[in-house]
Amino acid sequence: MCLIVFSHHAHPKYRLALAANRDEFYERPAAPLGFWEDHPQILGGRDLTGGGSWMGVNKRLSFAAITNYRDPASINPDAPTRGNLVKDFLLDGQSPREYMARVEKIGPRHNGFNLIVGDRDEAWFYSNGAAARGKGAQKIPPGFYGLSNRILDTPWPKVKKAKAALKPMLTRDEVKTEAVFQALGDRSLPPAEDLPETGVGPEWEKMLSPVFISSPGYGTRGSSILLIEKNETARFLERRFIPQKDGSPRETTREFRVRGETNGPF
Repeated sequence: MCLIVFSHHAHPKYRLALAANRDEFYERPAAPLGFWEDHPQILGGRDLTGGGSWMGVNKRLSFAAITNYRDPASINPDAPTRGNLVKDFLLDGQSPREYMARVEKIGPRHNGFNLIVGDRDEAWFYSNGAAARGKGAQKIPPGFYGLSNRILDTPWPKVKKAKAALKPMLTRDEVKTEAVFQALGDRSLPPAEDLPETGVGPEWEKMLSPVFISSPGYGTRGSSILLIEKNETARFLERRFIPQKDGSPRETTREFRVRGETNGPF
């Protein structure tokens, strides 16, 4: 996942209203949104290389989502897969606070990441990136937030643009999913002088700067919407984009509706 915009206990109907884009190399295999065969309590997409996920919920409607923290100079090719941080929270049944205390201990083993986990009561954020060094895990107050490949609410152009477009939809209005998907599809480029410097070079900074990324070999593979109501029912939608030979994406959309369970396995 490379862009997440969400309201946390800031909408009259939803305790969580989240919209996100997942950017990845096209050749990396992934399973679409669905219940996992080996862990049927998890609903989410799945990285078929590492076995983890970028975002998901369990049957108690606890949720987790992760983005990479962009720091190419510090990448370790032998680091454990970051997607398991999402998977493990959805399986373990710990509270967000308890789980983040564990992640603080193991976080330095991983390449850079930003992790959000939450349940019906609270949500927490943790980053092992340089900009978050020494801060530890943080409880997220009710509000409206954006996250890309830096720490929470870093004002990158794509974050500011997505927040401006989505805030009315995710904090006040009845969520119109097609309008949310349209906002997540914004391919406009910001001015060059507004681009961050993250160590990937000016061409990649430009290519990575839109809300929706489209380039040869790498781009936005899917857009997701997760809506968890205060009555503990949820809608989870995923729109996948499969590049065709002419460069245009073929779209497929999946939607699941889930009622949260208060007991039983996670």
